[in-house]
Amino acid sequence: MSAATTTVNEIHNDIRNDDDRTGRDDIQADGRIPLRGHLRHTGALVRRNLLWIRQDPESMADALLMPIIFTLLFVFVFGGSIGQALGGGQDGYVQYVIPGMIAMMSMTLSQGVGTGFCQDFNSGVMDRFRSLPIGRGSVLFAKISVELIRMLFATTVLMIVAVLVGFDINHWPGLFAAVGLATLFASSIMWVFLTLGVMMKSAQSVQAMGFLVLFPLQFGSSIFAPTQSMPGWLQAFTDYNPLSTLADAARGLMVGGPVAHDLWVTIGWSVAITAVMAPVAIHKFRTKS
Repeated sequence: MSAATTTVNEIHNDIRNDDDRTGRDDIQADGRIPLRGHLRHTGALVRRNLLWIRQDPESMADALLMPIIFTLLFVFVFGGSIGQALGGGQDGYVQYVIPGMIAMMSMTLSQGVGTGFCQDFNSGVMDRFRSLPIGRGSVLFAKISVELIRMLFATTVLMIVAVLVGFDINHWPGLFAAVGLATLFASSIMWVFLTLGVMMKSAQSVQAMGFLVLFPLQFGSSIFAPTQSMPGWLQAFTDYNPLSTLADAARGLMVGGPVAHDLWVTIGWSVAITAVMAPVAIHKFRTKS
C-alpha cells in the first residue's frame, strides 16, 4: 500500500473514530461543519502531511539547499561589486541581502503548495479527501500550514548560513518580527498557487506559471540590489512590488532604518491577496470535477 493511500486511510479512521466518540458533533443537522470540526480536521490533515514528509524526506531538499546555494551565490559572486556600490564591501552586502533573502524564501517556497496540490489531484488522493466528511477549507488550510513549516525550516537554515558568512544579528526582536511578516506574506501568496494547483492540469504547468510570476517580482525588486540605479520605469514597478516592501521592511527590522511605511504596505498586500484569492481557491476546489 502506498504512503498516500495509507495517509488517506488514517485520516478516514481518525474522523470516523472522532464521530463515534462525539456523536458526529463535527457535522450539524443542516450538513454544515462548525469551527471546532474544521480545526480538528485541519489538525488531522497537518499531521498526515507531516507524516508524508517523514516518509519522503527528499521533499525537504529545496527547503534545505535553496537558502544555502542562493546565499553563497549572491554573497560571494555579487557581494564584492554590489557591496562596493553600497559603500561597505562584501560585509556590507551581507547585511543588505540577508533580509531580502528572507523575503525571497517566502515567495519561492510558496510555489511548492501549488505543485503539490496539483499532484494530489492527478494521483487521485484529493478525490478521496473530498469524499470524506471534512470541511473543504480544512484541506487547503492544512496544505498552507505544512508549507509554512517548510518555509520556517528554510529560514532557519538561511540564518545559520548567514551567520557563517558574517551576518550580525543585532536585533533579535526585529529578526522574529521580520520572519513573522514574511510568514504572513507567504500565507497570502500560497492562496494564489493553490488556485493555480486546482486550475492547471499538471504540476509542470503550475511550476512554469509560477516561474513567470516569481522571476520578474524577485529580480524587479530591492531584494538583491538597491533600486536607485534602475531605470525610472523599473523603479516605478519596484515601488509597487510587494517583495520590495517586504525586503525593505525586513531590512529595517533586522539591520535598522525606516520600517513603518513598508511594514504597513506589506501587511496591506497580504490582507488584500488573501481576501481576494482565498475564496477563489476554496470555490475552485469545491467545484473541480
